[in-house]
Amino acid sequence: MAKYMVMVQGTQADYEAMRGKTTEGSPAWNEQDLQAMYAHMGAINEHLSETGELVDAQGLAEPARIRTVTLGEDGKAVITDAPYSETNELMAGYWVVECASLDRVTEIADRVTRCPQPEGAPVHPVVIRPIMDGAGDVG
Repeated sequence: MAKYMVMVQGTQADYEAMRGKTTEGSPAWNEQDLQAMYAHMGAINEHLSETGELVDAQGLAEPARIRTVTLGEDGKAVITDAPYSETNELMAGYWVVECASLDRVTEIADRVTRCPQPEGAPVHPVVIRPIMDGAGDVG
């Protein structure tokens, strides 16, 4: 068994659309759209819990709430708060799963990609990353 992170991508514009605001490249979501998305994701979580593969799953706050900390040339922290570009794709949520194979986690990611959304909403990739164990090995 190996652990993997399954990451859903999104942009600030996507979060705005989910709040009912039409944005460039994304139609406004309505309450039924949101409920369909939540039901789809909830069903995935429930299934993964039942199979014992779910380690953790979380949705992340919108990119506008990001704080970035970098090391400045003077050796001091440089802190940048939003605003953040509406078009940059970032991790919007994730699952950490423990699965028997990469093929199995790919099946899970495929199910995530089938999340219902309004027609015309952008399609973002679902990214799978193996998690390294304490010895630096994958798995």
